Amino acid sequence: MANSQRIGIIGSGGIAAAHAAAYKKLPDVEIVAVADVIPGKAEQFIAGQQLPEAKAFEDHRKMLELELDGVSICTPNASHHVTAVDALRAGKNVLLEKPMSVTLEEAADMVHASKQTGNMLTIGFQPRYDPNMKVINDIVQSGKLGKVYYVETGGGRRRGMPGGTFIRKDLAGAGAMADIGCYSLDMALNALGYPKPLTVSAYTSNYFGTNPAYHPEASKFEVEDFGVALVRFENDLVLQFKISWAMHMDTLGSTLFLGTDAGLKVNPYGTGNWSGVWDGRVGEMKLFHDFMGQQTETPIPVINSGKDLFFEKVRDFSESVRDGRPAPIPGDQIVIQQAIIDGVLRSSALKREVLIDLPF
Repeated sequence: MANSQRIGIIGSGGIAAAHAAAYKKLPDVEIVAVADVIPGKAEQFIAGQQLPEAKAFEDHRKMLELELDGVSICTPNASHHVTAVDALRAGKNVLLEKPMSVTLEEAADMVHASKQTGNMLTIGFQPRYDPNMKVINDIVQSGKLGKVYYVETGGGRRRGMPGGTFIRKDLAGAGAMADIGCYSLDMALNALGYPKPLTVSAYTSNYFGTNPAYHPEASKFEVEDFGVALVRFENDLVLQFKISWAMHMDTLGSTLFLGTDAGLKVNPYGTGNWSGVWDGRVGEMKLFHDFMGQQTETPIPVINSGKDLFFEKVRDFSESVRDGRPAPIPGDQIVIQQAIIDGVLRSSALKREVLIDLPF
C-alpha cells in the first residue's frame, strides 16, 4: 500500500497473533516484517496470519534495518529490554507488551533510550481502554473522595497458573506479580496519578506451582504464584497489593480507594478459575459517602461498551505514531510499577521492608 504505515513484529507467539489481527483491521497500516529467533517460526507466522508482503527474520536487528514506523515487541519478558532498546536506537517507535521488563534497571534503560532518541515507548496495558477505567480515574482525581490515604488492589484466580516461559525465572523474571499483578497495579496507580513509592514490605510463595497435584510442570516452576505487599508512598498514602495464580479461595476481594470524604469499591469481573484479575472489564462499582448526615451508598453504572480493548490499544499506538502524539501509556510511568515489583521480590527474599529507589 502506498504511503501506508509500516509495522514490524518481534516475537511470533500467541500475543503476536493478537497484534497482527488488530493491525490488519486498521486502514493504511501494513505489517511488513516479522522476526523470531526460532528458525522457521516467523515464516510460519506470516503464512498463518496471511501476510504475503511481510519478510521473515531470525535476527531482529536485521529487521530493524528496514524502514519501519513502529514495532510491536511480543517476546518473552527476558528479551523485552534488548529488543526495545535496539528498536528505539534504530529509530523505531515501540509498543511493548507487558510486563515492561524483568528488572528495574532494564526498565530504566528503556526509558533512557526513548528519551535520548525521541522515539516513542508505550507499554501494552489494554485495560486502560475500558471506559470504566476512565470513570474510576475521574472519581479518584475529582477530589470527591477527599484525601485518599489507603488503597487495596490485586486479584486472585482460584486456579489459573500458566506454564512454559511464564514459570521460568530466567525468562519471566517474576510470576503472578508480573503476569497479572501489573494490571491491578496500573489500575490503582494510574487513578492516583502514579505517586512516588518509598518502601515496600512483602511476602511471596509458590506452594501451588511447585506441587505436582496442582501444576503439570511443578519441577520447572521457579517463580511466585502468590504475593502480598504493603507499599508506602509520598503524601502519607499506603497501598496493599495482593495477587494469586492459585489458592483455596474464591477471591482476594475488591479494589478499594479509601478517602477522607468518600470511598470507592470496584469488584472484579467474571466468574470461574481464570477470573478475578484486572486484565479487562470491571464488575460492580459503588461509592460510599455521607449525604444529609446519613451513610449512603451510590451505585456507579458499569459501562458495557463492547469494545475490543486489545484493538483499541494497538489503534492508539498506530494513531499516536501517525499524528506525532506522546506515548499513550508512557514507559516513564510504568517504570514506577516495575520499581514496586522489584521491591516486592527483594523484600520477600530478605524478609524485611526495603527502600524503593527510582532511577529518575
